[in-house]
Amino acid sequence: MRVLDLLIIAIFLVGMPLIGVLIGGRQKSSDDYFVGESKIRWWVVCLSVVSAETSTLTVLSVPTVAYLAAPGAGGMTFLSLALGYVIGRIVVSYVLLPKYIAGDLVTAYAFLGKRFGGGIQSTASMTFLFTRLLADGLRLFATAIPIKVVLASLGLPDVNYWWIVAALGIAMVVYSYFGGVRAVVWVDAIQMLWYVLGAAAVIIVLAGKLPDGWLGRAADANKFQMFDFSSAVLSNQYALITAVVGGAVLSMSSHGADQLIVQRLMATRDVKASQKALIGSGIVVFLQFALFLFIGVMLWAFYNGASPTQGLGLNNNDELFASFIVNELPTGLSGFVLAGILAAALSSSLGALASSTVTDVYQKVVRRKLTDAELFRQGRIWTVIWAAVLVVVAGLFATFFRRGEPIVEQGLSIAGFTSGALLGAFLLGLIFRKARQLDAIVAFVTTVVVVALVILGLKFTKATGEFLAIDFGKPTATSVSLAYPWYPVLGVVITLIVGGLMSLRHRTPATPPDTEQPAAVKAA
Repeated sequence: MRVLDLLIIAIFLVGMPLIGVLIGGRQKSSDDYFVGESKIRWWVVCLSVVSAETSTLTVLSVPTVAYLAAPGAGGMTFLSLALGYVIGRIVVSYVLLPKYIAGDLVTAYAFLGKRFGGGIQSTASMTFLFTRLLADGLRLFATAIPIKVVLASLGLPDVNYWWIVAALGIAMVVYSYFGGVRAVVWVDAIQMLWYVLGAAAVIIVLAGKLPDGWLGRAADANKFQMFDFSSAVLSNQYALITAVVGGAVLSMSSHGADQLIVQRLMATRDVKASQKALIGSGIVVFLQFALFLFIGVMLWAFYNGASPTQGLGLNNNDELFASFIVNELPTGLSGFVLAGILAAALSSSLGALASSTVTDVYQKVVRRKLTDAELFRQGRIWTVIWAAVLVVVAGLFATFFRRGEPIVEQGLSIAGFTSGALLGAFLLGLIFRKARQLDAIVAFVTTVVVVALVILGLKFTKATGEFLAIDFGKPTATSVSLAYPWYPVLGVVITLIVGGLMSLRHRTPATPPDTEQPAAVKAA
């Protein structure tokens, strides 16, 4: 890294928050702060959704997935998961999005409040807050990885990850606090285009460094295999059935029952615009995954498949791409690519965390409807609070990080613990007309507990996927836990079974809570 690279990175990291504040303009109301007064163009929201869900983890870790794929395992099988993502988004576009947009809601969980009542709304929102905090803490830590590599390349003393994530947290909170969701969406879109251009530049440079015949050698090692028809569907996360079905349900949950994404979609002009943004994002994500997986294959050819930790001397596997950028790209281009990766940390979930906290939880605690001025003020206060908490969580991930598996897989695994219960609660309200709030809450809590026990306790053979034993210890060399794409599927099924069975005890369809009159009816 040279002065020009560092200058590019510094200008970008300082400039992006400032651009966000300028684009966001002066925030005058809670609607402006939380949903941007629903005036943002669909293609901008589309790019923002892509950046929000995959930015840092995709850029750093997806190349590692293809790089580490064993011969015969298929280096492009991760794309099967992306195929499921597209299917899931199509379902959400026509089933859930009309409910949110037409209902003029601020959060996705307000739909549950209208259907069941405030109890399940707060339960779902608090679950979102907890899992989003974990997922984005991991994501913030992921963005700190290339910074650490850069500092090491300069010969500077080893800088603790805690200091790095704290600096990123400060940059992230600036434009979220002053610019609201409009700033968040536009900054997401700009940085997404930036790091994709950087990835294209990396491919051009790598192509000039690889020996003749590398494509054939990669093909012989199955690095371009997209579909895995393995019968080990319970243990192999990229087996075709597992990836497509699990990916579809995971996408339905993350894009239909996760406030991080729903907040962005509700910032569009109408239902049609939000549908175009969501379906379009699935197509862009598929292409983006293909781009970074291809980079992973090229890195495999460049380094001759050497182990990142043992053969290349890196601290963990996910430093592979960052190390190549720092050490192999020409001056200027190296800074350009790293700037896009680092700015990906600024893809802020703070607005979603704040809006869900104020609308779904805080108003229930104070037991009164807040004025617009109070909502606006509380939104900014909670933006700062969540930024501080997010930095702490990211620092803890840096301390206790599991180095053996790609960080993108860990991020998807975290979401799986509760994503099925969240989506299941929404589907319960749509499918079972007799279901009441108590039915939904019992089903939700039961699902979270059972899914956690299955994930942590059930072990399967790595080779065949057959059930092995109930063991709450760590997986061994021959055993694995249930493949993570099945987590949300399992959660949805349990929620619908438990909630559906409980709804059978009612004789009549549920009445919306805001129109219910007698207290005795509510109790029943």
